[in-house]
Formats: sequence, C-alpha cells, structure tokens
Amino acid sequence: MSDALTVVMTGNEAAATAARLARVQVIAAYPITPQSPVVETLSKWVEDGELEAEMVRVESEHSALTVCIAAASVGARVFTATSANGLAYMNEQIWWAAGARVPVVMACANRAMAAPWNVLNDQQDSMSVRDAGWIQLYCRDNQEILDTTLQAFRLAESLHLPVLVCYDGFLLSHTVMPVEIPSEAAVDELLPRGRPLQVLDPLDPRNVGPVTLADPRPDPGGVLCHGYMELRALHHRALASALTAIPEVDNAFGRVLGRTFGGLSYGHLLEDAEVVLVAAGSLSLELGAVAESLRGEGIRAGVLGLRAYRPFPRDEVRTALRRRQLCLVFDKAMSYGHEGPICSDVRGALGGVPGAPLVYGAVAGLGGRDVTPGQLADTVRRAVADVRAGVRDRPEEWVNLRL
Repeated sequence: MSDALTVVMTGNEAAATAARLARVQVIAAYPITPQSPVVETLSKWVEDGELEAEMVRVESEHSALTVCIAAASVGARVFTATSANGLAYMNEQIWWAAGARVPVVMACANRAMAAPWNVLNDQQDSMSVRDAGWIQLYCRDNQEILDTTLQAFRLAESLHLPVLVCYDGFLLSHTVMPVEIPSEAAVDELLPRGRPLQVLDPLDPRNVGPVTLADPRPDPGGVLCHGYMELRALHHRALASALTAIPEVDNAFGRVLGRTFGGLSYGHLLEDAEVVLVAAGSLSLELGAVAESLRGEGIRAGVLGLRAYRPFPRDEVRTALRRRQLCLVFDKAMSYGHEGPICSDVRGALGGVPGAPLVYGAVAGLGGRDVTPGQLADTVRRAVADVRAGVRDRPEEWVNLRL
C-alpha cells in the first residue's frame, strides 16, 4: 500500500508491532529469553502513550496466560509472548485457553527446552503443546511474523480459538531485516472487532469451564447441555475449520496489503521435483537454497514449507507429495523414542495414498546447533543414495551430530 512504511527491525519487534497495530487492549508480560524484547517494546509504547492498553506485569508465565484468559473472557483483545520453559510453565493454562475457546494470541520465539539449559533455537517447545487445541502457525522471516500475528487475531476471534505464532529464536527474533508496516487504517479494515464467544457480565453471572460430566445433562432450566465428549468434538471441528479459514484470511490480507504467504503451506521448485524437502520455519528458506544447488548436480529437489502445523494440512501435503520419489522431512524437534513430530504427521498423511513417496526423517539444529547448506545438501545426497539402493526402512539422520 502507498501509505505503508518499510522499517528494518527484528522478529521480536515485528511481533510487537503487529500487536500494536491490532490495538490490543490487554498485554500480559513476563520475560524469558529470547522473547523478552516483545513485551519490553510493548511496555515502552504503553508507558509513552503510543498504545492505549493495560500492561499487566505478572510474577510468572502461568499468570501471564491466566491474565489473557480472564481478559479475553470479558471481550478484550489480548496478547502475550513466551519461549521454551516459559511455555512449559503455562501448560495448564494452555489447555484451559483452548478448552474455554478464548481468542488469545501468543507469540512463541522458539527455543530449546531445559534441562540442560539452552537459550538457542529449536522447535521442541511449541511441538510439546501441538495437541492442546491451539492453532499453530510457523513463520519463515520477519515480514511473515508481523503479518501472521495480525492474521492470528482475525483467526482467533472468528473461530474462537487461541493461536500460537511461532518463529525461530535468535535466527529471527534478534535478526534484523526490512519489514513493511501496513497503515493503521488497513489493519482496522482487516481486523474488525468480533463478538466474543463468552462475555462475563456482573449483571449476568455464570460459570466458565465448570465441571462437565461425560454425558449430556439438562441445566437448571431444563435445557439439554453438551457432555464433555461433545465439547471436545466441537473444539476439534473448529480447529479443523481453520484449514479453510487460514487460506481465506491470508488471501483477504493479500488483497489489502499486496502479499500472501501461501495459506497453509508454500512450495519452491515443486513443479518437477522428485525429491521434496519438508520443514517449518526459517529452515525452509535455507532448504530452498539447498534445492537450487542440488539441481545443478542432477537431483531434482524442491521444498514444501509448512506454515500451518495445527491443524495439520493433510490434503495439501498429500497433493504436494504424490508421485514423488522421496520426501525428506527436517525436524527441529524430537518425539523421543519415536521420530520427529512433523515426520510422523507427514507419514500419517501419506498412508494409503497411491504413488506416495518414501518418507525419510532428519533431525537438525537442536539447541542452536549450526546447520549449514553443505550439511543439509550432504544429508539429501545420502538419502537419495539410499533410495536408489532400495532402502525403505531408514532411521532418522541427525544432522551435524558429533557423538
């Protein structure tokens, strides 16, 4: 847009800027590296009068999300941010926010989980709550962080679901790059205030999240109310509906802002690819350069990047990977005792699909371990050699492991 402004900023600043543009009303703040600059930036704007919002400084991450749940329950637009063990400390309230269907938006600057302590990047933290019922979106650069955080408010408020916007700690959170900031008028057009699912009113007292039994039961007025299983089914259906809503919101933003990010996923050199490299986050950009290099060696490689991980874009994965020779999934997390979580979901999506490729897994970058294009390319070359040798059952490869 002509009145947009391009500024060089970090990924954390991009997340904070999106929250300001969304005119959030309540921000809960508790610091943890590498997300601390998000809430620090917002605190400064509130203090300086640039953002009219309540900044609630709490004593723990658990309390931060509790404040957001309470504020969202009375209809406020809310935001917070966290990382790693901070997200783990929120675990009880992660499930509560999802089950209560409150539209919380939270940025997660992905960081390794302790013990041992490590402040650098992998995606183990957000993967640990992938089954809690939040929408999970992953960003590949700082522009996508800003725009995806804005989109998250529209998704949260239209679907009555919390949204976790994930981006790689330090690799994006503290790295600067040009970001186009849309005008406030454009954001106001894209983010109309929706009616919250639940509004607490002192004149109309009610319970939120009361004890719910297994089977449907009538309330004191005789109205038959859902049992626990019905509520879980409705929650699941709402999350599944995000498979349609995420591309729709991305396209709506594209019409106003002039850019989209692929909706659920994005591809690079997929048209004729025989080998498809799969990842989420900034690693997918690096894999794009790897694929381009490998084509010079006669390996027709392409990249499928996952922007939405929950809900999992099963149909898009099936379409993108059908009739390929090999799918090599790079995870920045591990489901210990099994394999990388994205790899598991890709395997599950391809089950029974005619012409499905072999699926190999690779684990990369845990705890901030360097992953160079050369190491990634070598991993692909070894996988291609194994496919040509007829290897079907192959353990995951740990990239740049030094045991």
